[in-house]
Amino acid sequence: MNLMPAIVQAVAGKDFTVYAYCNDGAVRLVDIKPLIAKGGVFEQLSDCNLFFDCLTVMNDTVAWDIAGNRDATACIDLDPFVIFETAQIVDDPLMVNETA
Repeated sequence: MNLMPAIVQAVAGKDFTVYAYCNDGAVRLVDIKPLIAKGGVFEQLSDCNLFFDCLTVMNDTVAWDIAGNRDATACIDLDPFVIFETAQIVDDPLMVNETA
């Protein structure tokens, strides 16, 4: 059986990046800056407050709940297949002790 890609957790990183925790156990780092630079619907994510405060998981992928009402049809989301093709992070950033 083939695994359908899904994101189970999304954590904002530095400089408009997102750590995507995948259902295959991997953590992938997604750089959102190129999408913001293209404009369109992603341009509004250049607002740091919106980028951090609205980041969530909806539709089994990284998403921004722009409307704030958990409406899966009114969010900005990324294709999980594209996320699964991005660079894989070996270490879980939530488990790394940054003070060490």
